[in-house]
Amino acid sequence: MLWTDSGGYDAYRVERRFSPIDESAWETSKFKVKDLSTPNRYGLRRSVLSAEEAERVRGGGWDLPLLQQVVDQFVIHFDASGTSRQCFKVLHDARGLSVHFMLDLDGTIYQTLDLKERAWHATTSNSRSIGIEIAHVGAFTPGASARAQEWYQRQENGPPLITIPDAYGDGGQRTKKFAGRPARPELIRGKIQGRDLEQYDFTPEQYRALVRLTAALCRMFPKLKCDYPRDSAGRLVTAKLPDDELQAYAGLLGHYHIQTNKVDPGPAFQWDHVVNGAATMLRTTREKPATGHIRGSR
Repeated sequence: MLWTDSGGYDAYRVERRFSPIDESAWETSKFKVKDLSTPNRYGLRRSVLSAEEAERVRGGGWDLPLLQQVVDQFVIHFDASGTSRQCFKVLHDARGLSVHFMLDLDGTIYQTLDLKERAWHATTSNSRSIGIEIAHVGAFTPGASARAQEWYQRQENGPPLITIPDAYGDGGQRTKKFAGRPARPELIRGKIQGRDLEQYDFTPEQYRALVRLTAALCRMFPKLKCDYPRDSAGRLVTAKLPDDELQAYAGLLGHYHIQTNKVDPGPAFQWDHVVNGAATMLRTTREKPATGHIRGSR
């Protein structure tokens, strides 16, 4: 779903999407919400451009070769909101932030901005990255996951059922009567940033969509390596990368690889499933022309 589609989420809009329409304009919003300091929720990828390039594209004059030159990171988040609709409400209406893609529980991908834009989602990596927020309530300290218990109803057989709380209505799922379940039935435990955490897995529908999106982005952006940060033994790095390594890194990243105060996408995220699936797609489609509707610089 593009930001221009009916039912999409448009990060270019100044108005708050989910406030009463008569109170949504910027002149009202800047007084109502203290964290909204500017009507824009995105900016120019200025820090990775020369002065001449910045002047050329500041009015929208991007071309794909220039975008391919500057984008080399794909940052993966869980949204901690549970659904993409709630995620957009928090980012856009309450925090003045943005992200290029949101991935809902049912596998629907929402693109909120053209990829030429500098979305505000990952601090020092914003200018060179593309970001995605995956609908998920998050990872928690073991024994302190009351919110996870609210969202996951245990079943006698099979994975728990995702139960969107009544306060969220239908959650905005485009798949009618969608019954979401984590890809693995048990709570997954692991360490992120040295912290013990537990988390339910993402849905199979989310993984299928993310594999396809990852393959498309790695194909579109030659500098974007289809891999994740590894240590000297080839294992996933589960903490923030040192600044010099982050500066030199090109490929997929978790939010926690960029900031010490973040743990997303959490210990349950199946990195190998995503990169191996995307790599397989890249090998099988290498000779085919690019298709799809991802909006990059035109």
